[in-house]
Amino acid sequence: MSEPHFDVLVCGSLHLDIMVDAPHIPSLDETIAGKSWKKICGGKGGNQAVQAARLGAKTAMIGCVGADEFGTRLLTFLDDAGVDRTGVEINGDAGSGMSVAIVDSEGNYGAVIISGANLTLDPECIAAAWQRLGGARVLLLQNEVSEAVNIAAAMTARQAGAMVIFNAAPARKSGSRLLELIDILVVNRVEAEMFSDTKISSRRDAIAALPTLAAGRRNIIITLGGDGLVAVSADGVLEEIGPVPVSVVSTHGAGDCFAGALAYRLANGETLFEACRFANQTAGRFVGKELVDSQ
Repeated sequence: MSEPHFDVLVCGSLHLDIMVDAPHIPSLDETIAGKSWKKICGGKGGNQAVQAARLGAKTAMIGCVGADEFGTRLLTFLDDAGVDRTGVEINGDAGSGMSVAIVDSEGNYGAVIISGANLTLDPECIAAAWQRLGGARVLLLQNEVSEAVNIAAAMTARQAGAMVIFNAAPARKSGSRLLELIDILVVNRVEAEMFSDTKISSRRDAIAALPTLAAGRRNIIITLGGDGLVAVSADGVLEEIGPVPVSVVSTHGAGDCFAGALAYRLANGETLFEACRFANQTAGRFVGKELVDSQ
C-alpha cells in the first residue's frame, strides 16, 4: 500500500457565516438590538480542515461551493490556510452554504444553516476524489453533508487503511451502516443524548452513556464544554480530562477546533488520549481567542 499523500482529509461542509453580536439570544417573538455583525468563513468541514492545517497537518478538503461571492471567499479561506482544495467542486446551479449565528454576551450562540451547494456533493464521486488527492492517514467527517456522502467517504478511507473520525454534529440520527465504518465517534452533550437516549447533564451522566455509544467497539469522545471531556477507547479504557481555565470570549467553532486538532495529532501517530488532551487544550485557547479565528 502506497504512503498517503495527506495527513488529514476532511470531507464536509463549507459555509459563509453571518455572525451577529447581541446581549442575549432572542426568545420566541422577541426582537432585540444587536451590537455588530461580521462575515466569517466556516462550515464544520471548512473549520476543521483549516484548524488541522494551521496546526501543521498536510490537509485536503472534499466539498462543494456555489459559483458566487460566498464561494469565492470560502475558497480563499482554504487557500490562505494551506488546505488543498482540489477536491472542492464549484456548482453553478446552487448557492454556497451559509449560516446566521447569534452570539450573546456570555459567548454562547445559536445558529441557522442553509446548506446550499453542500447537499449537491455526489457520493459516487467521493472515491475518485480520494484517489486523485492521493489519500490520507485520517478522514474527518461531520453532519452537514448527506449521510450517503459520509458513507461513501468512510468506505473509501477504510479500504485504504485510513482512520475514520466522525464528528456527529450537528445532531442528526445516523444509520448503522455509517457507524459501522468509523473508528472514533466525537459528540457533545446534545449529540450524545440523541445517540444514547440518555439525559446528560453531568460528567457522571456522560460516563454512564459511554457503553451504549461504544457498541461495536468504537472509540468514543464526549465533549462537555466547560466540564472538559470523557473518552473511552475501543478496548474499554476510560479517560476523564478536565476543562481548560480560560475567560470565554465565544464558544462558536470550539467543537470544530477540537476535531481538527484531534485529527492532526492522531495523524501524527499519537494515542487517542494524548490527542484528546492536546485537542482539549487547543479548543480552550480558541474559546479564549488566544488562537486565530476563522475570517
